[in-house]
Amino acid sequence: MQPVHVIQGYTLKAEGNFRMRKRPDFNRKESIVTRILNILIPLLLIWLFVLPGRAASEEIVLDMEKAVRKGLERNQSLQAVRELVLGREYGARSARGAFGPRLSTSYGYTRLDEKPETRVLDPVTGRMESRYGSRDQWLLNINIHQPLFTGFNLLSTYERAKLAHEQSQSQLSRAELELVLEIQTTFLDLLAARENVRVAEDSLTRLHSHLEVSRSFYEVGLAPRLDVLRAKVDVSEAEQELISAQNQVDPLTSRLDMLLHLPGDRGVVYRGELEFLPFTLALDECRETALKHRPDIFIADKSIQMALKDERITASNLYPQIGASFDIFRRGDDPTVSGSRMQDRSEWRAGVQLEWTLFEWGRTRYAREQARQETRQLMAEYQDLLQSVAFEVKADYLLLQESRKRITVARQGMEEARESYRMAVARYEAQVGTSTDVLDAQANLTSAGARLIRAESDYLKALASIYRSMGQKNISLSQQ
Repeated sequence: MQPVHVIQGYTLKAEGNFRMRKRPDFNRKESIVTRILNILIPLLLIWLFVLPGRAASEEIVLDMEKAVRKGLERNQSLQAVRELVLGREYGARSARGAFGPRLSTSYGYTRLDEKPETRVLDPVTGRMESRYGSRDQWLLNINIHQPLFTGFNLLSTYERAKLAHEQSQSQLSRAELELVLEIQTTFLDLLAARENVRVAEDSLTRLHSHLEVSRSFYEVGLAPRLDVLRAKVDVSEAEQELISAQNQVDPLTSRLDMLLHLPGDRGVVYRGELEFLPFTLALDECRETALKHRPDIFIADKSIQMALKDERITASNLYPQIGASFDIFRRGDDPTVSGSRMQDRSEWRAGVQLEWTLFEWGRTRYAREQARQETRQLMAEYQDLLQSVAFEVKADYLLLQESRKRITVARQGMEEARESYRMAVARYEAQVGTSTDVLDAQANLTSAGARLIRAESDYLKALASIYRSMGQKNISLSQQ
């Protein structure tokens, strides 16, 4: 057996002349795998824990103005109206295309029951001879028709299509106004709900503080146990009111997510405050602005104009219909329409046609009268709409003024309730007042806070409503 020597990873065998052969270094391979694992494991941990946390921390913060803008961009009901506008635009283009010439073609085959026969004079013999054609008849026709006068039908149809397009644009403006109002109202309700949660939390904190004071007085014999029990009952009621207030926040948040077409699992934060925004326009100015900018008035006006166009379209049958046409014919006894023995291969014709229906037992006349009655109906509805718009503006204006006065009264009541609670607590701690006085003062303070929140929220919602009544898309509610 030959001796084997190992020197630093090399195997030496004594086979006459020494031959050096490298042995696999398993320790070196393990070190490479270890290095790879040391790199991949931290990357995997970052991917699993750090990146999701960072994505979650990247929240979308929206105030009311940004929320309205995003809703105008993403709301699907608004997108449906935009599609309607685009469709009406294509309809107007289609009606305009009817003024131009119409190009049509036809290609047909006819099989005769017998061969066509014609008699011709033979110039040589002077006799009449019969010639027979093919039973297969092929015909190709190319026609160009240009309407010259259609009793104002084409013109009225095109004008009506343009009016329909303009009406759809007004419908889009109306839908935007309604969406802006809905988003603003929901956003303000959400802010009010959060303020109600804050008021409920403050109330609960005050009641817990009073409970601790009552318990301390009871333990040293300065207050009866009844004060402790009453304080515990009020704490329990305050906790229930806090739960109820908190439950109002999530539905309003989900409602906003739906209006903005945002996924519910996306981190969206709505921020804002119920701050007072001035409004200095007079009632007459509001009414004049509404009559100039309300989309409803534009829609009703376009409806009347479209009804007038319908009258003209209906009455177009009372006039003659005039058109010019040009035809090219190719005939033959085979599909190539290259002619036959009995007829030329091609010919063309040009002409002008007039068609006039003189009597239809009053059909067109009564249809026109029906269209006139529909126009009068729309005119009456238009006048009623003007009155409704004026009333709506006045009602929103009066509601805005009422809410402004309520804010002033609520703020004064809040200050008085806060001072009353402070005095009741001080009197109770000095043992010259009762626990009932503190609890009543605390309840009054909570009610005053709720009234102030409601007054501020109602004012801002009335402000959003009057801008919508005037036909103005004021997404920030600031004075323009």
